Amino acid sequence: MKRREFITKTTLGLGAVWLGARSFATATMTHFSASDTAVLGKTGIRTSRLACGTGTIGGGGHSHQTRLGVNGLADLLVHGYEHGLRLFDSADAYGSHPAVAAALKRLPREKVTVLTKSDNRDPEGMRADIDRFRRELQTDYIDILLMHDMQEPDWTTRYRRTMDVLSEAKEKGWIRTHGCSCHTIGALRAAAASPWVEVDLARMNPIGSHMDADPPTVLAVLREMRAKGKGVVGMKILGQGDMRQRQDEALHFALTNGALDAFTIGAENIAEQNDLMRRIAAISA
Repeated sequence: MKRREFITKTTLGLGAVWLGARSFATATMTHFSASDTAVLGKTGIRTSRLACGTGTIGGGGHSHQTRLGVNGLADLLVHGYEHGLRLFDSADAYGSHPAVAAALKRLPREKVTVLTKSDNRDPEGMRADIDRFRRELQTDYIDILLMHDMQEPDWTTRYRRTMDVLSEAKEKGWIRTHGCSCHTIGALRAAAASPWVEVDLARMNPIGSHMDADPPTVLAVLREMRAKGKGVVGMKILGQGDMRQRQDEALHFALTNGALDAFTIGAENIAEQNDLMRRIAAISA
């Protein structure tokens, strides 16, 4: 074969390989949307990929979102719903139940996934919380009720009686599923090992900000959870504001790390919520 002929054929061959690879990449590219349907493990709950968070710097019955007032936060939740966001992330500690209740009055209840959390560790206190939460939310049932801010590595044995109260509530139809949010790696590993935990709310971002451990360690535990059929919802996606200037990086990580079914971010106004949805739609894997 002559040198010129060899170069021509080689160039054409490389071009075909490049085009084939490009076509394959295009064919397998994943485009995301905040309103994509997320299935939370084996719970049977189908909701949106992005949750409307209500607990930015939340505690003591307040958060950045509740400072909007009941009607202001309800408007934000309804706006999210109108754009496909079906998961409302609330908690007793945030004081956001009245705003969620106000939003639910304007929406079809069966199409909204209501997640809330109790800080109670006492069985009777948890039983009282379940009744109070349903009254505050003005709903017959709560979709996801979590034990909030678990820290002890032995919490699944220490609080067994309180967990049994939630199991009983599920049997009675007062809640659809139960689980926890964790704030130490020991508690997170206990949650992964417990058959009782059906949904876990886990801190996750690429820089390890406000997390239970470094990202690779936490990712391994969350992937174990998903492999066991648990639903995993991410929080602290923007590192409690530490990645506010790196939102696209943080969102790409949340969407592509293979550990999260859905995630929650607390927008503080409609413009921020729209921007989050726009950013998610611009990301491809």
